[in-house]
Amino acid sequence: MKNPEKTDGGEWVSAYECNPGIADQEFLFSKRRYAALTGREKKESDVIAYHLRQSFRPGEIDPAKANKIGYDLAMSLTKGRHAFIVCTHVDKAHIHSHIIFNSTSLDCTRKFRNFWGSSFAIRRISDTFCLENGLSVIENPKPSRGCYGTWLGDGKPLTVRGKLEQFIDAALASGGKDFNSFLTAMRAAGVEVKCGKHLAFKIPDGKRFVRCDALGADYTESAIYERISSKRTVTFKQKLQPAAVPAKPNLLIDIQAKLRQANSPGFERWAKVYNLKEMAKTLIYLQENGLDDYGALVKAADASSKKYHEISDKTKANNERMKEISELQKQIGTYGKTREVYAQYRKLPQKKKDAFYNEHSGDIILCEAAKRYFDSLGFQKLPSINGLKQEYAVLYAENKKLYSDQKRERAKMMELLTAKSNTDRILGASKNVSQRRIEHEEER
Repeated sequence: MKNPEKTDGGEWVSAYECNPGIADQEFLFSKRRYAALTGREKKESDVIAYHLRQSFRPGEIDPAKANKIGYDLAMSLTKGRHAFIVCTHVDKAHIHSHIIFNSTSLDCTRKFRNFWGSSFAIRRISDTFCLENGLSVIENPKPSRGCYGTWLGDGKPLTVRGKLEQFIDAALASGGKDFNSFLTAMRAAGVEVKCGKHLAFKIPDGKRFVRCDALGADYTESAIYERISSKRTVTFKQKLQPAAVPAKPNLLIDIQAKLRQANSPGFERWAKVYNLKEMAKTLIYLQENGLDDYGALVKAADASSKKYHEISDKTKANNERMKEISELQKQIGTYGKTREVYAQYRKLPQKKKDAFYNEHSGDIILCEAAKRYFDSLGFQKLPSINGLKQEYAVLYAENKKLYSDQKRERAKMMELLTAKSNTDRILGASKNVSQRRIEHEEER
């Protein structure tokens, strides 16, 4: 939900009574405190948080207003009694907000209970805010008559089986004359093959093998044999647009290593052509970036790698400190709310402590836990909440800028390292060719 790429680096994330960076941890902590205060144990059916989505017509609203309306919707629904976070996404044509609010109240004594017809009540609140801001609403919404995938239609992402069917279509279209050539083409595409009682494949980054008889009628093992022998003709819609050729170079293929896995002259010819194209792209990349000298390329790659890791280390250190500040804020807040009860408990004579403890066990346990936390950090005096908030705000703003720098520097580093690797391969191949020529001349 808080993906920086979807929220302009976290610009469109707002929260109420929680830290956006660790809202999930705070929600879980409130559940533990609820159990301590009420004595009610957590059940498997308990809800940690509720999730709402609010979408707007494309081009009708800006992210700032969308986030504000989402915030007002959450506040109106929860009456300010539950912590929540609002993440407005701008990665789609339609701006939309994800609203997540804690099921446990701020005082940890009660929980939000979903009620019959709550979706209609939420819709009415949302429509009211939209109309007040001059935005469109769905006047006569129709109930859903199918699953989300049906609603998406052709726009839904491919399943693992759908991707595997595309790999099979591509391998068969590459001109395999027999079944072994088909399997070789599948392996060359990065698909793992399992031949046994049942033919099965595992796509790149797939978690498990998928048997052919679990696919469509045109993708069973017998159907594949029929398609190879042209006894079966398959017409299918192009599910994906052809990918554009990237301007930056890709890594060259180690042809000899691949040939040991799949001994195919056809693959060798394809790989050599592929490598020639990537060599040309590498040369163009080096020329465009003024890296005609190999030493300059190595220096640029090392400098970019060093800069990327420095930024990455800084963001990690900031995140760790922000987590420490958030935990410290929670413990200071807990200590402030429970220390009076704990002080009364400590002053009581032993014979009265048991009864007092049974009545105030939740506050006493939380206060003792906070004191142990402070002792573990070696605090002589607790820092001020305002000081911690200011430090957190500085770190958050710094990381917000660093995330975009880190993404940009990583892309640059990968381009340089790829170009360097390809150059090493090209220079190594040229050196081997020159060495063979010298040996041949000596033999003559």
